[in-house]
Amino acid sequence: MMRKAEPTAGFHRSRGVFLHARSVRAGPYHPAMPRRRHGPSHPFNDDRRGERIQKVLAAAGVASRRDCEQMVEEGRVCVNGTVLDGLPAWVDPANDRIEVDGRPIRRHEQHVYIMLFKPKGIVCTNEDPEGRRRAIDIVDHPLKARIFPVGRLDMDSSGLLLLTNDGELANRLTHPRFEVHKTYEVTVSGRLDDEAVRRLSEGVFLPEKDEVGTRTSRSKLKLLGRDSTKTTLLMELREGRNRQIRRMMLRLGHPVRRLRRVAMGPLRLRGLGVGAWRELNASELRELREAAFRPAAARARRDERGEAKPARATQTLDIAPRGARSGAQSPAPRRANDGRGARANRRHGGGGAPRSRRAR
Repeated sequence: MMRKAEPTAGFHRSRGVFLHARSVRAGPYHPAMPRRRHGPSHPFNDDRRGERIQKVLAAAGVASRRDCEQMVEEGRVCVNGTVLDGLPAWVDPANDRIEVDGRPIRRHEQHVYIMLFKPKGIVCTNEDPEGRRRAIDIVDHPLKARIFPVGRLDMDSSGLLLLTNDGELANRLTHPRFEVHKTYEVTVSGRLDDEAVRRLSEGVFLPEKDEVGTRTSRSKLKLLGRDSTKTTLLMELREGRNRQIRRMMLRLGHPVRRLRRVAMGPLRLRGLGVGAWRELNASELRELREAAFRPAAARARRDERGEAKPARATQTLDIAPRGARSGAQSPAPRRANDGRGARANRRHGGGGAPRSRRAR
């Protein structure tokens, strides 16, 4: 009787194990290839040196992070004359010489963060075909970095404008999903009555060009003052539509007379005159990054606590809720249920109070 040849690869029933192929195709990686028992031998294994090499390469535009990891594993990346033979590896992009396939990568650009008190008449774009004065024309930074405005203020508005070359932070600050609110000081013509303030706080329907209009998100409001000729209030927006505040006020019949942005998240407009600029200090930048990179779970908990939800006009202006009658009393509080009553009701058919044990 001939003995059946054992398979060289696959699941071996008699042994109860999985056998790898004895010969594999040549290539950068194969599941049957033996894994490296020891870590990489290069000296860039201290995480205090800076950033991971794949992140630096991706930021320099070499390739995606995953492709950059493959380049390192293939021995195509060299740091200060030393070939990287594996991951992890940490580098200092400002001081280390990094080469891919013998060619140096683009130097890491130092990030700058500038607060500008934008005056009226300035446009928030880096390319203006009409040749108007731009916000970046006001800032003469010594590093000559290519900065851009974070968000926009229309030409007739003034206030806080952040300029930077940090694209990741800019995206976090402007995308509504990350909930970094912007606060504006608004002065409108006429006296805003309580109903108009309530409509602003709950959202106003705005038509969009070539699209179906939608209602704006709820806004947190604080009344600063009002008389027969004008009303001044603070508005905290959760979104950033084009000329949103001006369109909302015009919808209510109160055109904007002055609009100034005074805050972006925890960052406040302070220490600047109109047209002046300065770099953010360490504490301002830290708080701004914490707000921008707050985890989604933390944002959800903040909404559940009601901190991020806008205050109703009834709280700020002491307006009685619609439909409330003067002198009406609130219903008596219901007695807390400890769970025994519900179980007893189910036991006895649902009606009346449960019988005591003695009665049974």
